[in-house]
Order: sequence, then structure tokens, then C-alpha cells
Amino acid sequence: MELHGKNIIGFTESAEGSNTLSSYNPNLGIDIDPAFTEATSNEVDRAMQLAADAFPAFRRISAPKRAHFLDVAADEIDALGDAITERAHSETGLPEARLNGERGRTVNQIRMFANLIREGSWVDARIDHAVPDRAPAPKPDTRLMLQPTGPVVVFGASNFPLAFSVAGGDTASALAAGCPVVVKAHRSHMGTSELVGRAVQKAAKATGMPDGVFSLLQGRGSSVGSALVQHPTATAVGFTGSHKGGRELFNQATARPTPIPVYAEMGSLNPVFVLPGALEHDGEAIARGLHGSVTLGVGQLCTHPCLVFGIEGDFFNALRNVLGDLFTETAPATMLNAGIRDTYAKGTQTVAAVAGVDLVARSSADPDPEKTQGAAHIFSTGVATFLNSPDLSEEVFGPSSVLVNCGSKADMEAAARKLDGHLTATLHGTDEDMAEHADLIAILEQKVGRLIFNGFPTGVEVCASMHHGGPYPATTDGRSTSVGTAAIFRFTRLVCYQDFPQGSLPDELKDANPRGILRIVNGSHTRDAS
Repeated sequence: MELHGKNIIGFTESAEGSNTLSSYNPNLGIDIDPAFTEATSNEVDRAMQLAADAFPAFRRISAPKRAHFLDVAADEIDALGDAITERAHSETGLPEARLNGERGRTVNQIRMFANLIREGSWVDARIDHAVPDRAPAPKPDTRLMLQPTGPVVVFGASNFPLAFSVAGGDTASALAAGCPVVVKAHRSHMGTSELVGRAVQKAAKATGMPDGVFSLLQGRGSSVGSALVQHPTATAVGFTGSHKGGRELFNQATARPTPIPVYAEMGSLNPVFVLPGALEHDGEAIARGLHGSVTLGVGQLCTHPCLVFGIEGDFFNALRNVLGDLFTETAPATMLNAGIRDTYAKGTQTVAAVAGVDLVARSSADPDPEKTQGAAHIFSTGVATFLNSPDLSEEVFGPSSVLVNCGSKADMEAAARKLDGHLTATLHGTDEDMAEHADLIAILEQKVGRLIFNGFPTGVEVCASMHHGGPYPATTDGRSTSVGTAAIFRFTRLVCYQDFPQGSLPDELKDANPRGILRIVNGSHTRDAS
């Protein structure tokens, strides 16, 4: 499929502007054809207005038909085959095997949302029948369910060109909820974005969706992105990226005449606590697992562990020595783009400059700047330095981590209290360790969205029970997730119908329960008619 470099606005393509952008091959250090036309303010307005016009019809389309649209979109993305893998590899430097796996994850999560809405119980329907003879006042008939909010703006992520981008979890969950979507493509993979966007556009046409249910715009975040968030028809925003970018969008959205929610996932340190029993019995295996987790994807994952806490002594020293050897042997690798590579280099320099921090090891080979490479780093410090050095609580996005020597259980708990909000926290321990450190676990429950036992945070399972979120600053709303079926709730709001006639109610709230969904009727869960 030949790329056209145009913006996708509903069922048409548009290239009104004179400003163009090029994708960049980080492996070769060169720009890649074609040029992509940056969306103008008029094109932003057209895409958003078209989404607003599509919303009344799209929200009323039956769930089975909406699910069919999602299934066809997944099929079209899958059918891109080698073309999408090759383009994504050239734009990101990510290995083709990783990208093939990510494409599988992308289409599977789209189909997961199709199945969710096809079954239908996600709307959380609740019915309380009237009690007209109740004293001292009659009780009305009230019925409650989730309804879609309206047009959603989604920002593609740099590090997941498929699973967190044009047709990733944000877009899939918003479309499943009944919300039209306008996507701002990430500059790191504009060609990949176009290929996926055209697949979604094709699916929308083929399944009879309203024009404007999906659009894809190219451009700089500071201009196109801001215009999308501030457009009066936008009702919510999905974002995965840096804290600076997410917070800027959040500020813009809350400063609007009508504020809207921004569901921004903005990074995390993902602390790991290696408890004494595990350290003594499994230290080397834990070290090897940590090395793999820190360097996976060249450390460019929001769940990569940036901090590792352990009790100072021979066993923690042994773990540090194994990690030192492994990091020394780790070859520099190509990062997603020059900006990320440069930020990573500055981040490791900042950590190294903190008084009381030692460099344990780095990649023995020097990174090749022409291949946009970053070297792996492992540092070590004491808990007092960690507690008193704000720079050590800043995410370094890349293959590096800091070991923190704690003198006691109390030191570990003090370090945990010092943590900001994060996506994950990991504990390695025996059953006895876990019982002994119950207070540490209780602290971490207030700090993160996902707690992991004897595993590693990288690798986020896409399933109904997954939570990929956490307290601020990991996200702007720690109650929400961007992975798993609960992601759909971000783009909904509750609507209550009081004393409505049966014929005017949504099917999900009718007495006959024509969809056969699970509901709460007069306080009890049931699929029966009411």
C-alpha cells in the first residue's frame, strides 16, 4: 500500500496545509518518504465537527453492529501483514518480532472490546421499580446505565506504534463505548499511523458507520494537539507519553470554558523491593530477571523498573555484582528517536552527578550516535541519598536503573512512603517475607495501581482484570485504566431515567431485558426479565 501523506478526515483524505513533516529512521539516521502534510486549523475543525455530527447516529447503532465494525477493523489491520511491520520497524527501530507481537496484541484487544459490547453487561444497568404506595412519599421508578460521552481525542504513543496508538486501547475502548474518535498521530511513526488509520477508515465504510466516526490527523503536538483538546466538541482525551506532555494537555483541558477529562498515562519508576528471604535464596535469578526487565525494549516501556530496593549486606552486594556483569555485557541499542535518546543520555548524566550515587556498570561498548543508540546503565546508592535527592525520583526513560541499599525494614518503609504515584510496584519474597513486610505492602497499595509478586512489571496482560494506571503523577486519574475492558468506562457517563415509558427506554433498561444482560434489579444481580 503506497502512503499518501494526507490527513484522514472521516471518509475522505485532505492535505490543505503547506507545512510538511517527515518520519525518521533511527537505525539509519535519515528521513523517510513520503512527506506528511500537517493538519491546518480548518482541518482540525472539520474532523472534530464531523465527529460531533456522527455521534448522535453512532451512539444509537446497536452494540452487535458496533462490535462488527471493531471486528472488521481488526481484520483489516491484521491483513496489513508485512507492510505494517516493515514500516513500523523503519520508523521506530523496534525489532520486527516485537512488532508482529504488538500487532497481535492490537487486534486482539480490539476484538476483546467487540466481545465486551456484544455481551452487553458492561453498561452496569440498574433498575429500581416504583413503589407507588410507599409512605410518606411514593418511590419513583428509576433506571441507570452508562452512556457514551461524545467525540474523543486520542494521542498516539511513541513507544507502542500499534498497541497504544491509532487503533490502540484508547481508540478501541472509545469506539466500543459509542464515541467517535479523532487521533493525533505521533511524529515518530506517521507512516505506520496512516496505514492503520486507512484500515480503520476502510472498516468504517464497509460496515456502514457514519462518516466522521474516525479521523486521523498529522502534525506537531503543540499546534494540532492543542487545537484538538481545546475544540468545543471534544468530550475526553486519551494520552500516553511524557509527564510534561500529559500535564500540558491536562492544563489545557481544565482551562476550557467547559472542562473535559484527560486520561493521561505519564510514566512511572515501577519500584522493585527484594525482600531478605528471596534475596538470600534467589538473588542471582532475580538479578537476571531484573536485567531483562530493565533492558527490554531498550528500557522504553512505561513499566520498566527504575528503582530496586534491598537490605544492605552480602546478598544485596551479590545481586549488584551479577547485575554489573550483565549490564557491562549489554550492547547499546537503537532508541525510538533522537529526542528520546538525548533525553535518556541527559537523565543518566543527572543521576550520575548526584552526590552519593555510584555507577556500578554501563555497556562496555560506546553507543553509535548515527544509529540513535543508548547504553545500558546500573547505579547504586544508599537510602539516605534516595530520600534526600529529588533527581532520583524522576523517570529516566531508557535502559537504566538504580539500586538502593536499605539498612533495615524501617528504611524500606520510609523509602516506600517517599514514593510518588506509580503504575506498578514489585515484591520479591517468600511467604514469610510477605507476612513480615505486611506494612510495606499496605504502603505500596496507596502508591501504585498494580502490585506484582515474584515477577517483573514489564509485560502488561490485556484482560478484564488488568489495571494499567496509578495515582498522580503516573496518571492524571488513578481511578482509570488504559488496558483491559475497564478502559471503556473512561469514555462514558451515567444517565438515569425516572418514570420513563418502556418504549422510550434503552433496550438494556427495559423490563423484558431483550439483550439478556446482567443487571441489578431491586438490589439483586439477575439476567431475568424484571
